[in-house]
Amino acid sequence: MHDSAESAEPPFPYPLLEALRTSPGGTAFEQGDRRVSRGELLDLIGRLAAALRDAGLGPGRGVAIRAGVSPEAFAAHMAAHALGCRVLCVRPGYTPRLLAHVFGMDIDAVIIDASTATPELFQAAGPATMLSLGPVAGAADLLEHPGDGGPLQVTARPEDVALLIFTSGSTGEPKGCGVTYRALGAHWSWHPRNWSPIATALAGSFQRFLLFGTLSATVILDYVMLCLLGGGTAVIPEEDGGPLFPYAIERHRITGSVMAAPRLCAMLDVLRDERVDVGSLRAVMVGGSSISAHRLTEAVERLGPVVYHGYGMTESGLISILTPDDLARFPDRAPASVGPPHPGVEISVRDEEGRPVPTGRTGEIHVRTPYLMAGYWGRPEETAEVLRDGLLRTRDLGHLDENGLLHLVGRIRDVIMVNAMVVYAGPIERVLAAHPDVAEAYVTGAPDERTGEAVHAFVVPAAGRAPDPGALTELVRADLGADSVPRTITTVSTVPVAASGKPDKRALLEQYGPAES
Repeated sequence: MHDSAESAEPPFPYPLLEALRTSPGGTAFEQGDRRVSRGELLDLIGRLAAALRDAGLGPGRGVAIRAGVSPEAFAAHMAAHALGCRVLCVRPGYTPRLLAHVFGMDIDAVIIDASTATPELFQAAGPATMLSLGPVAGAADLLEHPGDGGPLQVTARPEDVALLIFTSGSTGEPKGCGVTYRALGAHWSWHPRNWSPIATALAGSFQRFLLFGTLSATVILDYVMLCLLGGGTAVIPEEDGGPLFPYAIERHRITGSVMAAPRLCAMLDVLRDERVDVGSLRAVMVGGSSISAHRLTEAVERLGPVVYHGYGMTESGLISILTPDDLARFPDRAPASVGPPHPGVEISVRDEEGRPVPTGRTGEIHVRTPYLMAGYWGRPEETAEVLRDGLLRTRDLGHLDENGLLHLVGRIRDVIMVNAMVVYAGPIERVLAAHPDVAEAYVTGAPDERTGEAVHAFVVPAAGRAPDPGALTELVRADLGADSVPRTITTVSTVPVAASGKPDKRALLEQYGPAES
């Protein structure tokens, strides 16, 4: 979230620890009736670091964390980083096979809590030391450690991998993207004078940040960090219904949060029918998945000039960001874009030969960021395919317009082979979502005896509308041609969300099947 400075920065997580030391009396976390002060959080990080050190962990050692959202889970992340460990962010919902896969990446210890302690997880952990946040049978309770009484020393080494962040694994096994401590130091400058204007604005808006989902999602962890660095409070809701709908925003007077497009759209649907006070909001970051232009415009109309839209990748972090100022300056073009490059990020759009293309022409998006991954853990060949001369091949297609806004067109990887012809899902989704009867559109492919693969579309209707599959079919045919026409178009009321927070197209296909249009 911050511009990189040329001078050497103190190692991560020094910036956070220093911020907690300078204002120990403020509230860091709020969870129900519980309040954890910034000083208490700092003490908790120090105590957990001492416990981890006594468990034999330190620079270069691998620690997997699979715990619920809590102050203790966040503190465990920061304690492991203070020691210089390589931290694995383990998403919920992994099958036993995938757990064994990620735990097989040179892991020395696994940290769990009562909410995640399953027999499958223990079995997948293999010989790794089992540690817990609270009492769990078969694991050593880190919270019982009294601490060593000394000041917390950061022993991270700049070139060591600090984080292994996993790709979604929509095809094959998830890959671990290694981000070094040097990259995290560039990402989280310890002094506000090095922050970008966008980071400064967001930090000021995250004084009461709605924290939900999973800390294994780096987009969540990033914005919790920004909240705490800016002196804010992370609010963990406990009520049923929680953050998916706007009631938690009203109840807790939330000023900022981050959510994927399906969650934002669900919130907008509630606000259309119910009177809920969300006037406390000052920033809502939409990330993790694309959102249609008219839904983004609706969000601005209902919530006010508080909506941000971020585009990024696991491998690169944040690439571009659409701000309220961008939406106000370019009301006709900005909602269909993902904004200009984030400060400190270089975007280059290139053709199939790797040559830069002119403004306005579509090509593959290449990026260079201060917090780019060092590579895929244990996969040098695949790393070489996407990282060249410090540039990352995103495998996304798009173009930069004359205003510097980035427009996504499709994904090289998100393709459907129809009669041996390459069909991109992204353009079909945009055509469908542009119809006034459609609020959201999702397109995927499935095996087909006649054409190899066939296109299948799922649409969420706009309020009070009933999409006509025939009309939608002709719209796609006229705009993109016959090969892109969906074999089936299914109307659904809601869209399942994967553990990553992104729309789960595979679950849509499994749940509804390729129903006839």
